[in-house]
Amino acid sequence: MIPGRMNRPSRLLFTALAAIALAVSAAACGTERIHIPKSDPNYQSDVAGATLFSQRCAGCHTFSFAATHGSAANIRTAQDINGPDFDQRCERPVDRVLYAIENGGFSGAYMPANVVVGQQAREVAMFVARFSGTQEPTIPGQPTCAQEPIGTLIAPATATAGSPTATTAVAAVAPSATAARTGKKTKATGKQKAKTGATY
Repeated sequence: MIPGRMNRPSRLLFTALAAIALAVSAAACGTERIHIPKSDPNYQSDVAGATLFSQRCAGCHTFSFAATHGSAANIRTAQDINGPDFDQRCERPVDRVLYAIENGGFSGAYMPANVVVGQQAREVAMFVARFSGTQEPTIPGQPTCAQEPIGTLIAPATATAGSPTATTAVAAVAPSATAARTGKKTKATGKQKAKTGATY
């Protein structure tokens, strides 16, 4: 038996459901993913750091390398827990980032302390230090984030007194560039606080 033609309400319902299914599948296809360059000499540890950042920090921070969008786009509608946008804000040296992870930012107001710990905290800190600030506004006469030293992380306290101290790779720049950047960081951090309402 040949089925009869669909009545108008059934056609509208069918069309609406098909449109919703198409929109959901299109949205899934466009989902951002972590994108650490394969040429990165620390690829494995940086992917691990990016994955942890995406899992633990996505709610408050924007960071394109970890595919997170937690920072508010509009400061007028930002909530108090809005965190810094690490695409815009340079976070170097790495020991500063590790301090923030271990202590709940710099104010302790909203960010939980020890959101990651141990080696995982070190991986996240190094990932943030290496890739943050790629979209930081350029200020004439001031060094860019890429010109800042990444710094080193002292080996964990478990090392014995006689063993050599392990450090993480360092990117050196001239001392004058570091001194000039220090003044900028204070100003930029103040601007960022004013922008986001964040204190960490």
